[in-house]
Amino acid sequence: MTSAHRSTCTTTIDTPPAPPLQPAFVALVDDAQASLLRALGPLLHSVYLYGSVSRAAATPGVSDVDLTVVLARPLAPAQAQALEQLRLGLQARHPQVSKVDFDLGVLADVTDPANLYSWGYWLKHECRCIQGQDLGLRFAAFAPSLAVAQAVNGDYVQVLQGYRARIAAAQDLATLRQLQKEAARKLVRATNVLRPAVGGYWPQSLDDYARYFSDRFPDMAERADFFLVHAKAPWAAAGVFNEKLDLFIGWMQGQQQTPTPV
Repeated sequence: MTSAHRSTCTTTIDTPPAPPLQPAFVALVDDAQASLLRALGPLLHSVYLYGSVSRAAATPGVSDVDLTVVLARPLAPAQAQALEQLRLGLQARHPQVSKVDFDLGVLADVTDPANLYSWGYWLKHECRCIQGQDLGLRFAAFAPSLAVAQAVNGDYVQVLQGYRARIAAAQDLATLRQLQKEAARKLVRATNVLRPAVGGYWPQSLDDYARYFSDRFPDMAERADFFLVHAKAPWAAAGVFNEKLDLFIGWMQGQQQTPTPV
């Protein structure tokens, strides 16, 4: 770990600030709030913004808008279909973002103590409530730990293998680039599962994750940089990207079988 990272080690993870939204994204966020409330009514418990739009660090025409939607109960199939149409409608009406994405949760799961390190961390440290009761207020700040990293990104192999298949099957360049961007972001964040068991620096942005990883595994820094670049502006052919993805996943799995450096 670098001296810069040592100096920023804390006992708890920072909670996200809530700066004013960038003007380019205000109409989209307002539209999303109103559309979700209108479509879901009492089924909607709360809505949260996360990612670069939430941090007021988004790039118009490049960034996605990411929303966590907490529901009072699971959706029926017809309701789920209607929600997907709503998402696509928002995406079509607001070309200032490359994609609108919904992460869905059900209140009973979100508040289940068994999901403290996943949902609790997520709502406390990654999300900004924009509609309804802020469930993040229920949780104390979390300490940096491997348990939190695994709860949030422990599914990385399954998720990335799914992306790999979709990238191989992509029929157009726009779809390919979007899938590569999403896969690269997942991988960069997933490198945090190689962190120490307790304590240490906790990354915030994609650049933070990549730097923290590369400081601890300098022999893999160039490979990590490839995915950091593709998390922002993908360019590689599908086969090249997937080959590098396979190698990186395999390397990470190998590292998880050995003691993690401090």
